Amino acid sequence: MAPKKIILDTDPGIDDILGLLLALSSKAEDLELLLISLTFGNVEVKHCLRNVISMFHILEQEMQWRRQNGKPEGFGTLRASRPVVALGAEQPLEEQKMLADYFHGTDGLGGIHTSHPHLTPTQAWEHLFDSAQDPEGIKPVQTGAAPGDHFYIPSKLPAYKEILRALRENEPYTVTLVAVGPLTNLALAAAEDPETFLRVKEVVVMGGAVNEPGNVTPVGEFNAYADAVAAARVYALTSPSPPSTLPPTRGPDPPYPAKLSRPLTLRQFPLDITLRHNISRGEFRQAVAPLLKAGSPLAEWVDAFMGHVFQTLERLHPGHEGDDAELSLHDPVCVWYAITADDPKWAPSASSPEDIRIETTGQWTRGQCVVDRRNRHRIEDDKESSSDHGLWLSQSAGNRILRMDASPVEGNFGRVIIQKLFG
Repeated sequence: MAPKKIILDTDPGIDDILGLLLALSSKAEDLELLLISLTFGNVEVKHCLRNVISMFHILEQEMQWRRQNGKPEGFGTLRASRPVVALGAEQPLEEQKMLADYFHGTDGLGGIHTSHPHLTPTQAWEHLFDSAQDPEGIKPVQTGAAPGDHFYIPSKLPAYKEILRALRENEPYTVTLVAVGPLTNLALAAAEDPETFLRVKEVVVMGGAVNEPGNVTPVGEFNAYADAVAAARVYALTSPSPPSTLPPTRGPDPPYPAKLSRPLTLRQFPLDITLRHNISRGEFRQAVAPLLKAGSPLAEWVDAFMGHVFQTLERLHPGHEGDDAELSLHDPVCVWYAITADDPKWAPSASSPEDIRIETTGQWTRGQCVVDRRNRHRIEDDKESSSDHGLWLSQSAGNRILRMDASPVEGNFGRVIIQKLFG
C-alpha cells in the first residue's frame, strides 16, 4: 500500500512542532509529507519559519547522536523524502491580526532561541526563501548550504501557490491537507483555483469550538478567530451552494464560480475533541529525564519549550500545577488522524455532516461556530424566507462539516507522542 500523502499547513508554535515531529517520525511506508506551508498565527510567520528550520537542524543532530549510540535513527518519513517548505500568509484576509505569543512566547517556542542559542542554527538559510532572488519558486540547493537543509526543499513561492502545485502534481483525491493554524493560505489557494483545490482528498482542520467554550473569547477558538473570513470561505466549499454560506465581507478575488465539480470534504477537530487529548508534565518529565542524561539533542530541545508551556499553563489555568499540569495536544491529534485515518475508532459526531458556519462580523462572536439548535422540519425551498433567514433549513444550502467526536487514542495520546518521538 502506498504511503498516505499530506500537506501540513501550520503556524509553529509548540503543539504545531509536536505535530510536525509526529509526522516526520512516521514510517516511510505510512506517510509522505509533501509540503510544510507556513502561516502567521501563534507567532509571526518569520518566527514560524525559524522554528521549522531549527527543527530540521535538531533532527540532524539527533539522528547523528542515535547512530553514534547504536540506536535506530527513526524518522523514516523524513529520511525517505524531503518536504517543500514555503512561507505563507503574514496577516488575515480582513481582520486585525491577533497572535498567540502570550502562550507560545514571542518566538513561538518559549524563548528557546535566546535561552538555548546552541540549539538554534545561524540564519544563513534566510536567502533560500527570498522570492526576490528567484520569483519562479524552487531552485536546486546544494546540501550543506545551511544546517539541516538536506532534509527540506526551500520554496520562494507563496505557500498557497505551493499548495496548488502539490495538488496539481498528484493524482486527484490522494492528498490530505492538514490545517492546524488560521486558514488564510487555504482560502487564498481556493480563491485562485477552486477546482485544483478540490482535488484534495480531504481537509482536516484544527479549529473552532461547538459545545465547548472558546479559548480566546467565550465562543471563539484561536484559529477560527485569527482569520474568521478565511475559515468561513473554506467551510463554504463543503456546501451544495457555497454562496449560501459565504461571509458578507469581500475576501480575496475572484469569487467562487456558481457551480463547482464537487463539495469539499472537511473534517473539523474542534476544542470539543482536542481537549480530550493531553500530555501531563509528570508523564513528559518521566519519559525525557533519561534521554536528557544520555545527551539526546531532541530531548533537550523539546524539554526547553515544554518547560515554558507547563509554566504558562500554571499561570493561566487554576489546577494546572506541578506534575498534574496538562498540555492539550490540539494539532498533533489532526496529524495522527491523517496517519491513522483507516482506524475505525475515528468517528464524526452522530449528527454529521453538520451545518457549521463561522461568524465573521459579530462584535463579541468573531470566529464562533454557529449551529442551528432549533427543532424544525427541513424544507426543499432554496429561497430565503422570513421564517428561515440564512437558509438554515434548506436541503440545498448550508455547510456539510464532518465534526470529529471519537478517536482511538483518547486518554493515552501523551504516551503515543512520547513513543513516536523518542522511541
